[in-house]
Amino acid sequence: MLEIKNLSYVTPEGKKILDDINLCVDDKFVAITGPNGSGKSTLAKVIAGIIMPTEGRIIMDGTDITDMSITERARSGITFAFQQPVRFKGITVHDMISIAAGREVNCEEACKYLSEVGLCAMEYVSREINDSLSGGELKRIEIAMAFARSTKLTIFDEPEAGIDLWSFQSLIKVFERMNSQVGGNIMIISHQERILSFAQKIILLSAGKVEAYGTQEEIMPGIFTDNRECKCAAEVL
Repeated sequence: MLEIKNLSYVTPEGKKILDDINLCVDDKFVAITGPNGSGKSTLAKVIAGIIMPTEGRIIMDGTDITDMSITERARSGITFAFQQPVRFKGITVHDMISIAAGREVNCEEACKYLSEVGLCAMEYVSREINDSLSGGELKRIEIAMAFARSTKLTIFDEPEAGIDLWSFQSLIKVFERMNSQVGGNIMIISHQERILSFAQKIILLSAGKVEAYGTQEEIMPGIFTDNRECKCAAEVL
């Protein structure tokens, strides 16, 4: 269970990004949505320890992790996946899966994780994490790493960003499998209806505050217009 109590974040320049957020998250698959600038990515980064909050506490499974570094939080069971996965010249996909798992995985096991995300394992296991990989390929490799790591909480920051429609359709299927197979909780930041539609709970942020928190049946009718365009994204177009 993740508990967030009176959480706020103010930038060094004095701009308030998060404003007294209180949440209790215990569902296996939770989505965070809201207009651009509402604080979604900042909230995710505060949970992961990339940004330290100005006020408030973060408690995971009864342990206060507020003052833990990003490394300590990773060790305690939090994984964070960035919008744009990092490329590592000279490091192979196999290497990265082993790093994620925290141990040396054999080729057969690495291939199994790649197969889970719809990649032809033998074509990718020895490839370097470099510019030869597309955005969609990197996203799926990153999810394969999350499968291998299998932590208490895995956070994805807009995983659909920068990928084409075909890759997005594949990504949706991967998340559906991940939702059913991974033992820990999953938190995804997204504007996409198809991602929000299989979340057990949705957190709607606006201007750094929690505007609503509930099931998809409770939240989605209020954030999508009749033509199925997400108001969260439309507000900034």
